[in-house]
Amino acid sequence: MSTSAKTVAELKKAIENALSKAISEGLLPSEEIPEFSIEIPSDRAHGDLATNAAMVSARVFKTAPRKIAETITQNICLDGTSLSRFEIAGPGFINFFYDKSFYSSVLNEIKEKGKNYGRSDYGKGKKILVEFVSANPTGPMHIGNARGGAIGDSLASVLDAAGYEVSREFYVNDAGNQIEKFATSLEVRYLQLYKDGIEMPEDAYHGQDITDHAKGFAEINGDRYVNASSEERRKALVDYALPLNIAGLERDLMKYRIKYDRWFRESTLHNNGAVKNIISLLKEKGHTYEQDGALWFKASQFGTDKDFVLVRSNGIPTYAVPDIAYHYDKLVTRGYDKAIDVLGADHHGYVPRLKAALTALGVDASRLDAVLMQMVRLIRNGETIKFSKRSGKAITLVTLLDEIPIDAARFFFNLREANSHFDFDLDLAIEESSQNPVYYVQYAHARICNIVKNLAEENIYPRDCTAEDFACLNESEEIELINKLSLYEDEIICAAKSYDPSRITRYIYDVATLFHKFYNACRVKNENENLMQARLALCLAAKTVIENTLEMFKITAPESM
Repeated sequence: MSTSAKTVAELKKAIENALSKAISEGLLPSEEIPEFSIEIPSDRAHGDLATNAAMVSARVFKTAPRKIAETITQNICLDGTSLSRFEIAGPGFINFFYDKSFYSSVLNEIKEKGKNYGRSDYGKGKKILVEFVSANPTGPMHIGNARGGAIGDSLASVLDAAGYEVSREFYVNDAGNQIEKFATSLEVRYLQLYKDGIEMPEDAYHGQDITDHAKGFAEINGDRYVNASSEERRKALVDYALPLNIAGLERDLMKYRIKYDRWFRESTLHNNGAVKNIISLLKEKGHTYEQDGALWFKASQFGTDKDFVLVRSNGIPTYAVPDIAYHYDKLVTRGYDKAIDVLGADHHGYVPRLKAALTALGVDASRLDAVLMQMVRLIRNGETIKFSKRSGKAITLVTLLDEIPIDAARFFFNLREANSHFDFDLDLAIEESSQNPVYYVQYAHARICNIVKNLAEENIYPRDCTAEDFACLNESEEIELINKLSLYEDEIICAAKSYDPSRITRYIYDVATLFHKFYNACRVKNENENLMQARLALCLAAKTVIENTLEMFKITAPESM
C-alpha cells in the first residue's frame, strides 16, 4: 500500500474511531456509522485531505453536520498518522493537513521501491484477456488500428501494474466473408496479368498490396492457375497471400512495440467444432427459432433491440457465431475472469448482441467489457488529411511511423479517452518544444539526468536523506511535486478500474509540469548541504515516476536531449 493510500486508510479508521467514541459516550445517538468519503480537495490550500463524514451522518444521527464535525474533531486521535491538524469548513466538511513525516515517507518509499513504485496487488488473483487491434488480415493496418494498438497495449500494461494477470491477444479473422472478398480481389488481379477485360468488383479490395501479392504469386507459379478451377485458384492465392499478411501484421505491430501473448485464429473455432457447438447449445436451451429457412437467435429476450440470424438459409453461419464462440472460449474454456475488447465506436451495437448470446449460454455477461474508440483525424498544416480505405490511399500504421517517432505515436494516441474524437497533429508530434507533450515529459527526465551528471562532475552524489534533511523542503513547488508523486499508485488503480490509460498520460504530463516549475523556482545545487540532498532526492523520485510511466507505455526515457 502506498504512503498516500495508507494515510487515507489511517484517517478513515481515525474518523470511525472518533464517531464510535462519541456514540459510546452518548454524544451521538447509537446508530450505525454511514459510509463516507475521503478526497483530495481541488485547492490544496484548503487541506491535503477532506471528508464528508459529518455531512452524510446528519440524517442518521439527526444532528446538524457542523455539530457532528465538531464532535468528530473533539474525539479524533491523529497519533501515528501522517496528519498534523484539521479545520472545519463550511457547513461541516473537515479538512486535514499532512505533517512533515508524510513527505519524507513518500520520498523514502519511491527510493525503496524504485521500478516497482506505483505497482500494487489491487487486482491480484484476477485473470484478464485484452484483445485489441485484431485488424482484418486482408490488408495493411489503418489509423484506427494505430490508436487501438496504443490504447490496448497501454491498458494491458496499466492493468498489469495494478496487479492483474494480463494476456494480450490478436484475433485473426482468417475465415468468413472478408477472406472470400480477399480471394476474389487476388483472383481478379492475378487473372488480369494474363487476360484482358476482367474488371475488379466495386466492393473488392483495390489496394496496391493486392496487386503486389498477385504479382508475387505469379512470379512463383506463372500461369499455372489461370486455367484451374476458380476454387483451386482462389485457395492457392489465399494460402500464398494470407500468411504474408499475418506475418506483416505481426512485424508492423512489433515495430510499434506491441507483442501479443497469442494470435488466435478464427479458423480454429471452425476446425475444432466450437462454432457448431455454440449453435447446438443455443438450440438446446430453446433460444433459437427458424424463419424463412434461417436459424435466428432470440436476442430480444436478452435485452437487445431485435433478434438476429445465426445460420443463413444456405446453411452458412453468420459472422456473429464464431464471434460468440470466441468469447465463450475466452470466458468459459480458458476461464478468464474478464475479457476486454478494444473496438471501434461503430461496434456499439455489436457488444449488446455478444452479451445477449453469452447470457443465453449461461455466462455472466458483465465479464465482457468493451472499450469503444472514436475516430481519429490526422491534421497537417492545420488541415485534415482526407483518405480513402477502399482506394488504397490510406495512411497506414507503417506510413505513420515513417513520418513520426514511435514515442510520439504511442503517447499521442493515449492523450484522450478512447470514447473521445481525437485530432492527431502530425506537425506537433515531431516538434521539439514544450508544446509537444511527449517531448515535454521526456525533457523533464533528461533534465534530471543532467542535474545528477553536473553534480557528479563536482563530486556531489546523492546520499540517504534523514527526516531532518527532508524537513528543509518547505517551498510550495517542492510540496506540490511530492503530493503529485504520492498519488501514482492511486492513479494507476483508477486508470485500471476505468480502462482509461489516458489518465496516466495526463498524470505524468502534470508531474513533468510540476517538475519544470520546481526546477525554475528551486536551485538544487545549494550551500545548504541538507537542502541540496533533499532536493536531489526529490529530483530522483520524480525521475523514477517518469521512467516507470514511460516504460509502462513503452516510450523511451532519454538521458539527454
